[in-house]
Amino acid sequence: MFDLEDLRIFVEVADAGGVTPAARRLGLSKSMVSRSLSRLEQELSAQLLSRSTRGASLTEAGIAFREHALRIGAELDAAREAISPHGDLCGRLRISAPLSLGTSFLAPTLAELARRNPRLQVHTDYSDRFVDLVGEGFDAAIRVGYLPDSSLIARKIAPVTGSFVASPAYIAAHGAPETPEDMVHHEALMQGNEPWRFVRDGKPVTVGVKGRFKANSGEALVAAALAGIGIGMEPALLIETHLVSGALVEVLADYRPAEAGLYVLRPPGEFVPLKVRALVEIMVELFG
Repeated sequence: MFDLEDLRIFVEVADAGGVTPAARRLGLSKSMVSRSLSRLEQELSAQLLSRSTRGASLTEAGIAFREHALRIGAELDAAREAISPHGDLCGRLRISAPLSLGTSFLAPTLAELARRNPRLQVHTDYSDRFVDLVGEGFDAAIRVGYLPDSSLIARKIAPVTGSFVASPAYIAAHGAPETPEDMVHHEALMQGNEPWRFVRDGKPVTVGVKGRFKANSGEALVAAALAGIGIGMEPALLIETHLVSGALVEVLADYRPAEAGLYVLRPPGEFVPLKVRALVEIMVELFG
C-alpha cells in the first residue's frame, strides 16, 4: 500500500529539484524526506530520482509516476473538501507575493486569512523576482502589474492605477517631458527592458524608454525617483504620500500609464483547491 504522504513528498522533491529544498518547503528534516523517498521506491521497485551533489532529477520512471502522483493528490484534496464542513480549510497554502507592496499592503490580508481558518497553514514567500509556480511548488501567486501570456489561470481582483513622477530636483536639472516621445531624452527608472505603456486619447501607446537605474522592486525605483535619478512609472499606492509631501511631482499629467491590475494566479487545471478559492475570496472582499 502506498503512503499518501510519501506521494506528496515525492512530488515536492521532484518539483524542488532535490531533498534539501523540498525539506525546507515542507518543514521536515532531510532524513525524513530521504526515508520517505526510499519507502516509495521500494514499494514501486523502481528508482524515481537520480541523485547527485547538484540535487536530484527525475528518472524516466519518475517522470511517468509524478503525473499519477499529482492526480492522486488532487483527487484526495477534492475528496477531503467534499466531506469537510463549509469553510473548514486545512493543509498548507503556499503563496508567492511581491515584496513591493506585499509586506505593507498584502500581509494584513494574508494574516486575516490565517485568523479565519485556524487549521490552514499560510506560507508566503515575498519576492519581486519571477517565480515558476509549478516548478517551485506554489499553490497561488499574487501579482501587481501587467501579466505576460502564460498557461497560468489568472483572476483579476482590482485595477491598479499609477502616475509618472520625478523629484523637483530632477525636473530643475533636466526639465519635464511633455509627451511620451520626449522620454527618449530622459532617464527612465525601469524594472527591466520593457517599454512603457501610455494611454493617449483613450488609446494605448507603447514607447521605448532607457535608463541607467534598474531594479526588480517598486520601492527601490521610488527611492531612485526621490533621489533625483530619473522618472518613474509607479502605482499610486507607492507614491501617494510622496506626492502629498511634494517630494515627488507628477509629470506627463495629460497621459496616464495603461491600467495595470492586482491578480491572483494559480497553476492550470480544472480542480481549484478550496484554499485557493478562499484566497481569491478574501482578496476580492478586501481589495475588489
